[in-house]
Amino acid sequence: MINTIIFDLGAVLIDWNPNHLYNKLIANEEERKHFLTHICSPDWNEEQDAGRSLAEGTAILVQQFPEHEENIRAFYGRWEEMLGGPIAGTVEIFKQLKGSGRYKLYALTNWSAETFEIALQHYDFLNWFDGIVVSGIEKIRKPNPDFYYTLLNRYHVKVEEALFIDDNLRNVKAAEELGIKSLHFQNAAQLEGWFKEQALL
Repeated sequence: MINTIIFDLGAVLIDWNPNHLYNKLIANEEERKHFLTHICSPDWNEEQDAGRSLAEGTAILVQQFPEHEENIRAFYGRWEEMLGGPIAGTVEIFKQLKGSGRYKLYALTNWSAETFEIALQHYDFLNWFDGIVVSGIEKIRKPNPDFYYTLLNRYHVKVEEALFIDDNLRNVKAAEELGIKSLHFQNAAQLEGWFKEQALL
């Protein structure tokens, strides 16, 4: 029986997307896509999520791509502009789950420790969680199994009683390999429908 729900945050509860910023900075779509795929890439960003400082991550790229220095520095210098706000439908589901009193609610997020402080100031609903495990603080990230175990062990969560929700299929598969029932998040309507089918909401 599910009594614990573990949420990812970015693209599930919070609309974080570099395009919100870089649409303003790089007008040409092809150039923008290349920049966010090959320069300020997801793999590079995940190194900061895993504990590398923003300053070090930025310095590495500026050294590699000095011609893109201004746009590289904007990634964290104007990071707040990548926040599109809460994903209202999912936050409403989260609110209903919290209000039901049936579940322990946790977050397991790949997020830089430095920028997560900004998110905490923006989104009150982050205070609704019974606990949040942040990769940048732990210096380990999804899909590493040890990161999942950090949450499970810290909060005494039984694998067979937990549900994990993430928009990244890689992270969902990693959780499933540990025996955690998981849902690959697509949108709030899909999530609500699934919860109702499972009689969890």
